[in-house]
Amino acid sequence: MENTQQNQSRIAEGFSFYTLKDAKLAQNEANKVRLLESKIDYSKPDAILRVYDKAVSERLFRTPVGLIFLKKLQDYLHGRTDIEQEKVVPIPLFHTFDEDVRTESNPARKRVRPSEKKENEKSGYRISVILNILLILAVLAMFWITLNADQPNILNYETALKNRYAAWEQELTEREQTIREKERAYMEEETSEWNN
Repeated sequence: MENTQQNQSRIAEGFSFYTLKDAKLAQNEANKVRLLESKIDYSKPDAILRVYDKAVSERLFRTPVGLIFLKKLQDYLHGRTDIEQEKVVPIPLFHTFDEDVRTESNPARKRVRPSEKKENEKSGYRISVILNILLILAVLAMFWITLNADQPNILNYETALKNRYAAWEQELTEREQTIREKERAYMEEETSEWNN
């Protein structure tokens, strides 16, 4: 009984659809068709051509329910002598009807075959491992060089700056001491000259 209800819910406008989603889409398209039918004025073929072109270009109808309506408009436009037949574009279908395509399990698998050479995969894996080890060794070597370099870098810049400022301070202190000694010597010379 449940199966019968599911089958009934997949029926829309006389078509039995494979999925419930398709049946709902068809029912929505049927509602659009009814709305358009109530507003279309068949005495104005140019307006019908505009409605037809818009429906085709925007793919408003995708199920057989909507496509039947488009075919009805197309037949009407083809029957009019006041409409240029080149302006009536064909109705595009975005589905395949070839039985061979639907029965094949997966046509892409036949075109794309897995690689038969396992040896290439193994050698590629080995090369990848060797390159990764070399890159790790290179990074470790760069860290070692950075840590042992005399030049300031991001790892030892604080210590390098402190050492540089300490050296400057010591040099300035020595110069200051030398200048004070020379001043004392000069002052002693001056006082001895004054005393004589």
